[in-house]
Amino acid sequence: MKIVVKVPMHCDKCRTKALKIAAAAHGVSKVSIDKDLVEVIGDDVDPFCLMKSLRKRFGCCCALVKVEEVKPPPSPPPPPPPASCVQNCCTCTPHCRSMYCVQYCCTPQFRPMYCELVHEYPEPPTCSIM
Repeated sequence: MKIVVKVPMHCDKCRTKALKIAAAAHGVSKVSIDKDLVEVIGDDVDPFCLMKSLRKRFGCCCALVKVEEVKPPPSPPPPPPPASCVQNCCTCTPHCRSMYCVQYCCTPQFRPMYCELVHEYPEPPTCSIM
């Protein structure tokens, strides 16, 4: 639900107070201010309670401008499944032994790389504590 309220705000302190009051309301997920308009977005926000809280602080000059239902954005369609690779997709025949014949295969074959750090002490350590 999206609620827009016109509130007379003359200084930054009033804007901050309006933001705090609107954010403290039950069910509010987003609050924004544009000049004298306070925009509140949230689930099950009661416009009456919000107006009551704002009028308590800013007087009876607060006016409800707009109340509308916010529809969630449509979910993007799922991506198409990737095309499966054909197992035998090499360009050359198995008996081809030409050095210019390049074979392309769909699935790359990776070998895991390992790094090992080996410390060999040629003599025992000189630390007497250990």
